[in-house]
Amino acid sequence: MVFSGKLLRQVRAVALVGFTAALLVACGGGTSQNEPFLPERVVALGDENSLITPAGLKYSVNALAASGAVDCSVNPLWVQNVLSSYGYVFPQCNPSNQLGPQGVMRASLGARVADLKTQVDAGGFGTKSLVTVLVGTHDVLDLYAEFPRRSEAELIAEARVRGEQLAAEVNRLVDLGAKVIISTVPDMGLSPFGLAQKAAVTDIDRSALLSRLTAALNGRLRVNVINDGRFIGLVLADEMVQAMSRSPISFGLVDAGKPVCAVALPDCTTSTLIESGNAGTYLWADSIRLSLGGHVQLGALARQRALNNPF
Repeated sequence: MVFSGKLLRQVRAVALVGFTAALLVACGGGTSQNEPFLPERVVALGDENSLITPAGLKYSVNALAASGAVDCSVNPLWVQNVLSSYGYVFPQCNPSNQLGPQGVMRASLGARVADLKTQVDAGGFGTKSLVTVLVGTHDVLDLYAEFPRRSEAELIAEARVRGEQLAAEVNRLVDLGAKVIISTVPDMGLSPFGLAQKAAVTDIDRSALLSRLTAALNGRLRVNVINDGRFIGLVLADEMVQAMSRSPISFGLVDAGKPVCAVALPDCTTSTLIESGNAGTYLWADSIRLSLGGHVQLGALARQRALNNPF
C-alpha cells in the first residue's frame, strides 16, 4: 500500500503516540486517571527512612521552632510529602490537631525486608488505602558486612532473593486491595558510608560493591512487582541518588557525599549540623540516611506517582 505524504505523517504520529503510551506503562505510569484517586488513609511501611517517632522525631534533620522545640511539620520526610497531597497527616506529627488523622505509621527503625511481612500482616488495607514502602537499605548493609567471608557472587544472589521477597510483599498488598507507592533502595555505594568504605578498605572498590548489591536487590524488585500503574507506582530512589551525586548543583545541592548532621539521628536538628551545613542543600543526613535535600526530591517523585498513576 502506498501512502500520500500527509497520510504517512499521520500514520507515523499515531505510531509514536502508541509507543509513548507503552513506554509510560513500562515505567510504572499508564494512561491518565478517569477520576483522581483519593485514598481514605495512607499507610507508611518500611524502615526509618519513613519513620516519625511518637515524639515527632525523624531519622533525618529535625527542624526547630522559634521556641527551640522540634517542629515535625517542617523538613518533611518523603512520606509526609505524599500525605500533604491529600491534606493528611500522621498522628505522630499533627500540630494542627486534625481529628482522625488519616496517616498510619508502621515503619520501624532498622526494618529489613523480612520485617515487611509483619507490617503487612497488621492488615487494614482496602481499595481506598494508599501504601508507601521503602525498605532494603539494612539488607544491603547486612550483606555487605559479610564480605569477604562470603563471596560477592553469593551476596549478589542473596540480594536478589531479598528483592524478590520485597516484590512478593508489595504484590500481596495489591491482592489485599491497596494501591502502592514503592521506592527502590537508595544507592548505598554513593552514601557517605559507601564512600568512606572505598577510602578505608582497598582490597576492591567497596563503593562499587555496595552499588552492585543495591542494584541486585532493586533489580529483582523491579522485575517481580506487578507492572501495572493501576496498582503500583514505582519510584527510583537509586537512580535519583545517582543523578544527584553526578550533578549536585542541578538539584540545588552543595554536597552529595558528606553527612550534614554532627550528632547521631534522630537527635539531629537544624542547630546540630556541621559548620555551614544546611539540611536542604545536603543529600545525606548521616552516613546512610537522607537529609532534607534527598527527601524533597524523593517526595516529589512519589507525589507525582500517587497523583498521576491511574489508581
